Amino acid sequence: MKKILIQLDSDKFASVFDTITAYDAGVDRVLQYGGVTTEEVRNLVYGAMFTRAGDALQNSSVFVGGSDVSYGEEIMKAVVESFFGPVRVSVMIDTNGCNTTAVAAVRKIVSVGGIKGQKAVVMGGTGPVGMRAAALMAGEGAEVLLTSRSQQRSEKVCASIKERFGVEVSPAEVQSFEDIKGILDGAYTVLCSGAAGITLLPESVWVEHPTLRVLADVNAVPPLGIEKIKPHWDWKEKGRKIIFGALGIGGLKMKIHRSCLSRLFKQNDLVLDAEEIYKIAKTMHNK
Repeated sequence: MKKILIQLDSDKFASVFDTITAYDAGVDRVLQYGGVTTEEVRNLVYGAMFTRAGDALQNSSVFVGGSDVSYGEEIMKAVVESFFGPVRVSVMIDTNGCNTTAVAAVRKIVSVGGIKGQKAVVMGGTGPVGMRAAALMAGEGAEVLLTSRSQQRSEKVCASIKERFGVEVSPAEVQSFEDIKGILDGAYTVLCSGAAGITLLPESVWVEHPTLRVLADVNAVPPLGIEKIKPHWDWKEKGRKIIFGALGIGGLKMKIHRSCLSRLFKQNDLVLDAEEIYKIAKTMHNK
């Protein structure tokens, strides 16, 4: 029986990236749907639920993609609400790569050493990747500080993290060079997850920083989030620091993405969001 993935995408055209990744993960057939609205989800999911029965249900799964993370979460909710009893299929959400990217970044950071009790800073953390990475590091026991150019925006995202993930993350505003030095005081690790092409951490701050041990940046578009690093760096030692660039993180992200897709077809009741994807990643090699 063929493994069929139903790809639900809120963008006009369903993501080619996600489709190719699915095939590389061993999916036999991808049914792509672009421009999907929440009102249309139930009928599409029912098509997967009612064509196969019993153990055969695990051969059909749903993937929620698209570039709009907030709307992707609404689609995911509609998918899960379509299920009843044992009549269901496995589903994964990775809208705009937010879950797998955040998970890969945190796994790279944690691979250097435990972060429990350590101060971790997520710079430019109000986007989907930063929000999830902050939550995952807080879940590992780190004391997490999430920064934004707006204190109000940072506070709002930290409140959302508390509501969504049940962990505490502290907000901070960064407007100046002095602010950057202040929020990094005593920090063990920093993750830059801001908008592409914006430098958040100057070399003059991090290169001689007395406590920073691990640095990571998910931005591959120059100028990078961390000044004077390279996107391909993957456990690059510079001084007493370990650095992970966007491409180094991206390699693990792709492995996690493919592994999670493969697992969808082992049972019919998986719901893979950030937390579940992180659990899977913890069983994998971080290289």
